[in-house]
Amino acid sequence: MLDGFQDSFREEAYELLNNLEQSLLELEERPEDMDVISAVFRSMHTIKGSASMFGFDAISQFTHHVETMLDDVRNGRIPVSRTLIDLTLEARDHIRHMLEEPEDSANEERSHALMTRLQQVLQAEQREPVPFDDSVSTVRIGSDETADELPPGAQSAAAGSRNAGQKTPATWHIRFVPAADISKNGSNPFLLIEELHTLGDCTVVANTREIPDLDSDQLDEAHVWWDIFLTTDQGATAIQDVFIFVDDRCKVTVQLIDELDFAEDSEYKRLGQILVDRGVVDSAAIDQAVSGQKRLGEVLVGQGIDTYEVETALQEQQHVRRARQKAQSESAASSIRVHSEKLDELVDLVGELVTLQARLTQTADGLGGDVATISENFERLVSELRDHTMSIRMLPISTSFSRFRRLIRDLSQDLGKQVDLVTEGGETELDKTVIERLHDPLVHIIRNSIDHGIEAPATRTAAGKDAMGTIALRARHAGANVEVRIEDDGGGLDRERIRARAVERGVISADAQMAEHELLDLVFAAGFSTAGTVTTVSGRGVGMDVVRKEVENIGGSVALESVAGAGTTVVISIPLTLAIIDGLLVRIGEERFVIPLSSVVECIEFYRTGNNDGVVANRGEMLPVMDLRREFGIIGDRPEIEQAVVSQTGIGDVGFLVDAVIGDHQTVIKNLGKMYRNIEGVSGATILGDGDVALILDVQRLAAGKSHELHLTQ
Repeated sequence: MLDGFQDSFREEAYELLNNLEQSLLELEERPEDMDVISAVFRSMHTIKGSASMFGFDAISQFTHHVETMLDDVRNGRIPVSRTLIDLTLEARDHIRHMLEEPEDSANEERSHALMTRLQQVLQAEQREPVPFDDSVSTVRIGSDETADELPPGAQSAAAGSRNAGQKTPATWHIRFVPAADISKNGSNPFLLIEELHTLGDCTVVANTREIPDLDSDQLDEAHVWWDIFLTTDQGATAIQDVFIFVDDRCKVTVQLIDELDFAEDSEYKRLGQILVDRGVVDSAAIDQAVSGQKRLGEVLVGQGIDTYEVETALQEQQHVRRARQKAQSESAASSIRVHSEKLDELVDLVGELVTLQARLTQTADGLGGDVATISENFERLVSELRDHTMSIRMLPISTSFSRFRRLIRDLSQDLGKQVDLVTEGGETELDKTVIERLHDPLVHIIRNSIDHGIEAPATRTAAGKDAMGTIALRARHAGANVEVRIEDDGGGLDRERIRARAVERGVISADAQMAEHELLDLVFAAGFSTAGTVTTVSGRGVGMDVVRKEVENIGGSVALESVAGAGTTVVISIPLTLAIIDGLLVRIGEERFVIPLSSVVECIEFYRTGNNDGVVANRGEMLPVMDLRREFGIIGDRPEIEQAVVSQTGIGDVGFLVDAVIGDHQTVIKNLGKMYRNIEGVSGATILGDGDVALILDVQRLAAGKSHELHLTQ
């Protein structure tokens, strides 16, 4: 059971760490933005609390020290600096490593080294105390044992932070009523109460009258609730943050004691005596409050305890809390977290249903009547179910774009360059599997763009450019595909250098005549590079063949555009999904194949005349064609009139010759076995309605493999 909770924690922690990284990068751009500072603190605080709850003690203890520094940032005692951002990002990476490799023996040593550096930042950059602001009130959560593990000198520094800017302590009443099933998600109410003790002087009264008899079958449920009086210099935010992880499993009210109506509520009469026993107020004050002569707040003010600032802060906090609870309620009502494996299983089941529907349609065609009508209605419902199921797996591509901000920041810093990231079309949606497989090619392209595309600041300034370079990631829908453009405003590709390197490597002859797009396409040749020196970052072109192969493996294409002195653009076109696609079913001899419909432009007739092998006239231009019968070694007589399926590929439009075009087909993609995984030109297979298997053609790979022959015929 605990393992399941820990897996859930890891999943949530990864999301929180990603949010933390994005918030830190935003903070670097807007160091005075208190909303961003608060977002950074909340992410770290949530990770710490969850880690402690689910037994990740090392993460909780380390995160506690990072949180201490961030708390000083919230309260204005430490300024936001590049050093602080670097160190917090490094701490974020270390937390992720501890999640992924909890048994790593070096984790403790790395934690201690980072904590020492955190302490150095605290000592070097701490400002004079600033006036207290409850909107960013300090949250001090942690055990005494944790405090003892601070590096040398850290305890005194932390104590100084706590004492800086303190306000007059106030006494709060907290009523904590946990849900009966609170323990089922691993929550421990006693740990929450223990955490309140760390905020100040705390008195706890347990209400036990609802505990059932020993022979009850409900002994595993929570039947105790608590009234707690807490005197602290912390605000309402700090108290409510203690219960942040059990908001949906308990009822918590936090009030200043002057708001309690002792005259009307007999429960509070009993609790009033506790205040007297604790020495917060004298018995005369309670007598006045109970008799209704004065509200307790008036009595406290009369005794010199000023609660105005606390009341104002509480009202503001209650307003924020109500808005947050409303947002959480709406979010909970409109969304639910589902493990990706369950979605994959659902897609597989829908795929089987699509296959069964195709078989039913084929059977019903020969029967007619009611069976045909039922088949048509079933086909419509299956089609809608398919579309809705696939939409569940669709994610905005911004989830991928956001990861590259850190990459660009760190790499540009290492290379001594200034690079800004611009994104556009982040709302464009793709299948999560496509996004995951697109990540590595994008990383490689961006690294090349920074290393060999964007010039050094001095070079850019000398050329009349802004010293700050720009990399833009843009996405848009293009028919049934998504087009992703990676643009840089660097120096552009050197065409003469590309030609010289291609001749040197024997890729082309010295007198070869090549079109613009053919010359740029040489960059994708295996092992091709125009980099003059070897660096830790791949030169433009090094490994670009791998980029093209990875993109083509997901049914996409990649091309280059470049303007000398103005920059380079890598254009990637990819399908929306890899699970169920619309295809065009074609026949060659007795074999049937599927061509992805997203790449099909049109179908035209092809007459063999004896001198048109490899080309066909189409709309006033000569279109290169590929003979699939010859390519796959299919024997048999050709029809008098063949069909050329014109498809978009990375090298332009290409016609693929088939015997006949059968029609559109909902295609459930099945992976080929290990023996057939490396076959060129085939991306998968699908099961037809009659039970036969049809191969799905990879038109991008087919065209790329025959690009030299196809270009010669143009």
